[in-house]
Amino acid sequence: MVETSSTQRVAFMILHNKTESYKSSEPETSCARVFGASWPFVMTTVKVFRSAARHGYAVEVSPYLPNRVACAAAQYYGIAGCGTLLVLDETETGLALVKSWEWSDGLFDVAWSEANEHVLVAGGGDGSLQLWDTTNHSAPLRVAKEHTQEVYSVDWSQTRGENLIVSGSWDQTAKVWDPALSRSLSTLRGHEGVIYSTIWSPHIPGCFASASGDGTLRVWDVKGAACRLAVPAHKAEILSCDWCKYDQNIVATGSVDCTVCVWDLRNVRQPVSQLRGHTYAIRRLKFSPFDKTVLASCSYDFTVRFWDYSRLQPLLDTVEHHSEFVCGLDFNLHILNQVVDCSWDETVKIYTPACLSAGAHGAAP
Repeated sequence: MVETSSTQRVAFMILHNKTESYKSSEPETSCARVFGASWPFVMTTVKVFRSAARHGYAVEVSPYLPNRVACAAAQYYGIAGCGTLLVLDETETGLALVKSWEWSDGLFDVAWSEANEHVLVAGGGDGSLQLWDTTNHSAPLRVAKEHTQEVYSVDWSQTRGENLIVSGSWDQTAKVWDPALSRSLSTLRGHEGVIYSTIWSPHIPGCFASASGDGTLRVWDVKGAACRLAVPAHKAEILSCDWCKYDQNIVATGSVDCTVCVWDLRNVRQPVSQLRGHTYAIRRLKFSPFDKTVLASCSYDFTVRFWDYSRLQPLLDTVEHHSEFVCGLDFNLHILNQVVDCSWDETVKIYTPACLSAGAHGAAP
């Protein structure tokens, strides 16, 4: 563990309203209560995997296998102890464990390779990135440790002709790596606070966005090793950002101020939309791969919310099926509107929210 790490993580929890009493005692359920924009209803079946004594920080669906998902988790809420990387498969009856690996510190993010269906990268509390292979049952393929504090974000590039990893750390730097993690190709500095999120543009090669505790969203050019745009997006820490899958100019940010802001990078004087509804910090957000203006956000208020920012009333649903902070969130690229999330309540859940099921989104007011 990096020096003073435990103290910093406790401070992080306090600053972000992490003062609840921790009880991972949610009973098994097969459905969830959902509060839509105009009516409450019961969602379709939720498939649940329980990761005993491991608190979920991130989930990502495989870009190759539609039923496979990875989860990065930590012991003791990530304050101390070890981490676990889980690989799960969805079955007809639930979620089955395919593989798990233990790491000496908490794991805070995970990303699948865009070039090899067996390979994934994780970021750890000891400042390391680890490259894992589902066909290897023991140790990681490689460990790279250049960051001096927690690695809170990892992402694998998606554009054609490019195979790169980006990492974001509490040491206030972002690093770009070759796919074998043999060395970092560049280190990008400019943020004045910890980096919580680093996401490759799905449209522009060599371009990624980062979100930081300094309240800014930054867009980086890897080839020039420079920040091309800095947006003072919130007056509080930004914990997450994501690119629209359909428009290279649209990026969303989620903040400790409980809002999601949608930005057009061609004009950042004010957001295109500001989405309000969460009551605690927004930990992660994701744009839908199926609808240009739909996105999801998860929060320390125990909820996942679904939005369509093109609407006058943008909140589509609020899903309440966790009993702790919801930290991980992803859409399945292969299965229409299927969502995966994970929480500090030691569960990973797969479901299709009713508001996004066939016909429901279009019919909503």
